[in-house]
Amino acid sequence: MTNASGGTLRRRPAQRRSVERVERMLDECAKLLDELGYEALTTKEVARRAEVPIGTFYQFFPDKHGLVRALALRNLEAFLDRITVRLSDVGLSDWTDLADLAIDEFVAMKRSTPGFGVVDFGEVLSAPGGPALRGTERMLDAALENNIVVADRLRAVIVELLGAPAAPGLDRALIVAVEAADAVLKLAFRTLPEGDPDLIAECKRLVRRYLSDHIT
Repeated sequence: MTNASGGTLRRRPAQRRSVERVERMLDECAKLLDELGYEALTTKEVARRAEVPIGTFYQFFPDKHGLVRALALRNLEAFLDRITVRLSDVGLSDWTDLADLAIDEFVAMKRSTPGFGVVDFGEVLSAPGGPALRGTERMLDAALENNIVVADRLRAVIVELLGAPAAPGLDRALIVAVEAADAVLKLAFRTLPEGDPDLIAECKRLVRRYLSDHIT
């Protein structure tokens, strides 16, 4: 329930029971996104499936948009946690090796995480691989586009855990890398439901070479 720019909930759950209710609502939202898509998703059905009163739903979320935004933020935190765990398990010869690792984790989440095919880190997709619905490009932060927030969070991991140089060049390069990876991976999942492996491999090659060429 964290956010790069501040809270995401109308009220933060203080008790264990409230935390569990919020997590159930997010879990059911993710499942319903896979089953019905964003347009057919309703707050009433999420509350029913999560076995909470509709009034409880509105204690924590202002509307469907707010619920999906919270899910996107939870997805981003899960993605970063997965990367951090992987980094502790494997030795990287160079910090740009993180590109392969991050893409692998993203693809794994696309294939296995409920709702992730519709809403990963903010954008709401009308179908796997897009296009995205208008008005969802700033789901993670009202002032910043989703990919800029993702790039900034990855930058923190790279600087803190891998010792990459903290400089404006790194910030710019990561934004470009995230934008490029996002476009190619969307294409991969439009081509095949599980993601075209050749396009995923090309995405890794593109991002790794770009980062290697632009950051010393």
